[in-house]
Amino acid sequence: MQNRSHSSRDPGRYSVMAIALHWLLALAIVGAFGVGIYMVDLPFSPSRLKLYNWHKWAGVSILALSGFRLLWRLTHKQPADLPMPAWQARAAHLTHLLMYLLFFALPLAGWAYSSAAGFPIVWFGVLPLPDFVPVDKALAETLKLSHKLLAYGLAGLVLMHIAAALKHQVVDRDGLLARMSPLPKRG
Repeated sequence: MQNRSHSSRDPGRYSVMAIALHWLLALAIVGAFGVGIYMVDLPFSPSRLKLYNWHKWAGVSILALSGFRLLWRLTHKQPADLPMPAWQARAAHLTHLLMYLLFFALPLAGWAYSSAAGFPIVWFGVLPLPDFVPVDKALAETLKLSHKLLAYGLAGLVLMHIAAALKHQVVDRDGLLARMSPLPKRG
């Protein structure tokens, strides 16, 4: 098996699969975060229940996509870092590591919260997922807070990630953003 993540024409660009997984996961995370923020203040209703199910389905999908993305990243060579100060490279690597950890921790905390609260997850209304913690109201409250804090932590890291990408685009003009662009390279 040949281990390639980019075309031979542009060794600095990520592979189509890496780009697709990046943007699909980004959209799913932003969508799940938005639905999560919106749904918590709704009064009890069928609409609120529907949004909670969508949020859970998104979380499980994000967990599965994260697993596939991590597997892809571990088995495919990534482009070399662009030249930058060592502290920026370390900060970028640490931010990516923390985001990957939260890609798993956040949906798992949500799943555990749902289990502890006694609300099973049936993925897309078809596949019942096992409860991996017992029903326990006190544990549910702790997990609910953990899920919320992890969500805000991930949101903060995502904002830092976006700010850094924009800094590279606008200030440094080093082409970093083009490496992960879903649009084909012009020129």
